[in-house]
Amino acid sequence: MSATTLSTADLSAAGGKADGRIPLRGHLRHTGALIRRNLLWIRQDPESMFDALLMPVVFTLLFVYVFGGSIGQALGGGQDGYVQYVIPGMIAMMSMTLSQGVGTGFSQDFNSGVMDRFRSLPIGRGSVLFAKVSVELVRMLFATTVLMIVAVLVGFDINSWPGLFAAVGLAAVFASSIMWVFLTLGVILKNAQSVQAMGFLVLFPLQFGSSIFAPTASMPGWLQAFTDYNPLSTLADAARGLMVGGPVAHDLWVTLGWSVAITAVMAPVAIHKFRTKS
Repeated sequence: MSATTLSTADLSAAGGKADGRIPLRGHLRHTGALIRRNLLWIRQDPESMFDALLMPVVFTLLFVYVFGGSIGQALGGGQDGYVQYVIPGMIAMMSMTLSQGVGTGFSQDFNSGVMDRFRSLPIGRGSVLFAKVSVELVRMLFATTVLMIVAVLVGFDINSWPGLFAAVGLAAVFASSIMWVFLTLGVILKNAQSVQAMGFLVLFPLQFGSSIFAPTASMPGWLQAFTDYNPLSTLADAARGLMVGGPVAHDLWVTLGWSVAITAVMAPVAIHKFRTKS
């Protein structure tokens, strides 16, 4: 039995109520069935996990061994010092980069007809999107685990395990908010290639105009003004403070504020666009 068939049978058993009349328990059951369907799909298509497996390895080795020496000297700690600086930033980067996958996958499901089948069933429309976000968070946590394994191998010292878990949790909260942006793009754009192109335009300036890979003190004044309001900078700095030591409170609250604001705006938009897409 295929993953799609399994979820269809599970979801049809919920009854024929309209979306607006489905109780919370029904929404939760629908979401759980869809999460199971998406996880079964990953098991049937393990290549879909290659980006979560290889991206942390490639980016860590690239930045540590190509840029680590020169940037590390500027930081005053050499390559070893740069490892301590960049790894928390990489956790922030993973949260943003892998969030794009939820939009491309959503667009592919629309073009393959899977979403038309889901929308013909008596299920909560928001359940489809919440399930996508949940499974993408699982992929992000897998990628973060791979990142930390590689980080330890290249010399990263985990000074605080509670701080590490707190940093990963904060990155997951922020990633879940960004996923609503990409879900919206997955609904309104025609294909996965368009979602990827638009995602690149969003991701590139946010990632490199931040404190993820290098301190912002040497950047031009106008760019520093941008990085001050860039949520990836506050996420990276908060993760750095939690994992390595340093100020945390301001960056933590700013990141949480961004996460709540993005979710509050984009989640209703994504659900509405999904409900009304023709």
